[in-house]
Amino acid sequence: MGFETAVIFCAGQGQRMRPLTENTPKPLLTLGGQPILARLLERLFEEGVTRVVVNAHHLAPQIEAFCEPYPQVRVVREAQLLDTGGALRAMAGQGLLPEAPFYVLNGDTTWVDGPSPALRRLREGFDPARHDALMLLARTAGAVADTGLGDFVWPRDGALARRGERDVAPFCYAGVQVMSRALLAADHGVVFSLNRLWDDALARGRLGAITHDGVWFHLSTPEGLALAEEALAALVVGNAT
Repeated sequence: MGFETAVIFCAGQGQRMRPLTENTPKPLLTLGGQPILARLLERLFEEGVTRVVVNAHHLAPQIEAFCEPYPQVRVVREAQLLDTGGALRAMAGQGLLPEAPFYVLNGDTTWVDGPSPALRRLREGFDPARHDALMLLARTAGAVADTGLGDFVWPRDGALARRGERDVAPFCYAGVQVMSRALLAADHGVVFSLNRLWDDALARGRLGAITHDGVWFHLSTPEGLALAEEALAALVVGNAT
């Protein structure tokens, strides 16, 4: 059992998305006529998630008001930004994270599924005997996103690894993963990034990944949001003809 719980990170200040985020938190910006957060919740509920923990900081009252109609959603307001790893540790300390595996999503990501739903593929691929976390990776080539230099290398005959300092990596984190509380075992203080936890898991050989087989959007800038809007509209038209 497991995967009835999900966490969505919605506390960021969306600085790269300004001026759109000056008065609206990034997860409530719209894509395809829907707030990004609504799209994420819809996907989670479709896959059987019954409890969602959302953190909030920047324009938190708007996040709280949006989530109020959803009895499945609990909003945790952060008095100070804890970063992604710190937020998860705080949630665990408040008893909000289950012992069973759960989903963790960024509030600025969305995607179009391939032949099989990405959340289902993650759930089915997660093996607690081998993984503390299983990430969804997107290929940088063809992604509707600013992927920079990428995040991970993953040779066909080798192990998942971080991009070297001067390298360009073919995969980037798609903002979606499943994990167990074992990923939170190391103490990195109060404010820290999930990257610290991934490095711990990589060192233990317990960080896994699958490659997304659909279209992925990373919504980090106004230009990226506009590009995603165009690409999504084209996909909808293409599927209808």
